[in-house]
Amino acid sequence: MRVGVVDIGTNSTRLLIADVADGAIAELDRRSEVTRLGQGVDASGRLTDEAMERVFATLDAYRDALDRHDVPAGARVAVLTSAARDAANGADFTRRVVEDYGLDARTIAGEREAQLTFRGATHGRDSQDSTPLLVVDIGGGSTELIVGAAGGDEPSFHVSLQAGVVRQTERHLHRDPPPPHELQQLADEVRATIEAGVPEAVRASARGAVAVAGTATSLAAIDQELDPYDPRRVHGYVLGRAEVELLLARLAQMPLAERRRVRGLHPDRAPTIVAGAAILLETLRAFGLDRAEVSEHDLLHGVALERAGR
Repeated sequence: MRVGVVDIGTNSTRLLIADVADGAIAELDRRSEVTRLGQGVDASGRLTDEAMERVFATLDAYRDALDRHDVPAGARVAVLTSAARDAANGADFTRRVVEDYGLDARTIAGEREAQLTFRGATHGRDSQDSTPLLVVDIGGGSTELIVGAAGGDEPSFHVSLQAGVVRQTERHLHRDPPPPHELQQLADEVRATIEAGVPEAVRASARGAVAVAGTATSLAAIDQELDPYDPRRVHGYVLGRAEVELLLARLAQMPLAERRRVRGLHPDRAPTIVAGAAILLETLRAFGLDRAEVSEHDLLHGVALERAGR
């Protein structure tokens, strides 16, 4: 079955067009644009007209791609996450996505986002592997932490935390480059949020970590100095906790203009990559893990599998 999935997140709007058959996913087109839908939502509680128009401009291009690949009308789905959940006008925005773009669009709860992300991240792994695995999905407005058997589709624990790269950047990083006390305040809040949201026994149970989404893939690309970006070299790349610490220190000491020129980092992700690296680092510390495997398989794949299975 051919499916088209759009993920409208707080920081980026992404597209996956794929053929799904017998549990296998063959990607035909995959794109990501930093659209910053959640800009200012943490403070104002509303999506701005400017932010929504950035998303609509991206959806115009995605609609053309869906048409070119002959994706059936009933197989075009969109999921909206943290920004749309949190904004007072999120429901109105979702209705316009449905009406103007013909997408089966819905705002999903954080718990549902976590379940679908885990399914996507663990898809294709050894189904007999019962090793407790942590999946980390750092988004713009929230971070999903999911624990379950490495070879399973259903997690044993999942939580959506109000910590994301846009939210934490707007709350804490006000100077360019950010001084040490701003970085420490960000780290302290993230660590406290994790410890409050994830029981100690769950944190102690994880034996490995898989990190998905833009922060993790960007850090893997920076660490390898990839230009252009190569998903084949990013998928499966292992980031040690020490490497994440070094990357955070390096990126945090740069002014934004210099960060935009870092090899391997898309310029549009430069404003939020420091917060993202800090969230990943604090997550590894909280779970007592010394490395994370980076994966290109995430929420998009989970939604594609779900839609194809209907």
